[in-house]
Amino acid sequence: MLIIGAKGLAKEVLEIFHQRNELENIHFYDDVTKNFPDQLYGLFPVIKKVESVLELFKTDNRFIIGIGNPKLRFEMYSRFKTAGGKLVSAISPLSHIGHYGTTISEGAIVMAGTVITNDVTIGINCLINPNCTISHDTVIGDFVEISPGVKITGHCNIGDFCTIGANTTILPKLTLGNNVTVGAGAVVTKNVLEGLTVVGVPARELNKL
Repeated sequence: MLIIGAKGLAKEVLEIFHQRNELENIHFYDDVTKNFPDQLYGLFPVIKKVESVLELFKTDNRFIIGIGNPKLRFEMYSRFKTAGGKLVSAISPLSHIGHYGTTISEGAIVMAGTVITNDVTIGINCLINPNCTISHDTVIGDFVEISPGVKITGHCNIGDFCTIGANTTILPKLTLGNNVTVGAGAVVTKNVLEGLTVVGVPARELNKL
């Protein structure tokens, strides 16, 4: 299996597979960092050329994206799916996932301490960092990045490519449009239109502060 990236988030993804005792045949991919070692932690090969990825995919075409930015995650998703890869998820056994009505799409990363309750839908290639809470009847779109400590209450709708900063709270029955950015520590009390950046308590459009 290939983890795209070999630094910050990619190392956290590795920890999830360690928790799951699924370390066999893990490789990393980094074609950007100069003079990066050929092995991470002296154990896991680091691939630096696309040709080597194609060779790996002949025997194991699973991949997961260890890069945080939603737009970059989409670019890597498109690139490696086109190369014949199969996107997989990494869900920590130290998270709690509701047993009724909850669906998690391909490529999701769910880290330790996160609680996802019942009747929650998680879109493609979402990143949910440690100690988040996503409550009932909420829909998370595709390629969303949810930072550590975020609390999303019930009946919320989060659009595609949103970035939600650390320790944000989103109150019940709210909608965030596509490409919304929420600053760290914000409390969202009303709907947010597509493409806006909101910050503060209560959250307001950045250009209105």
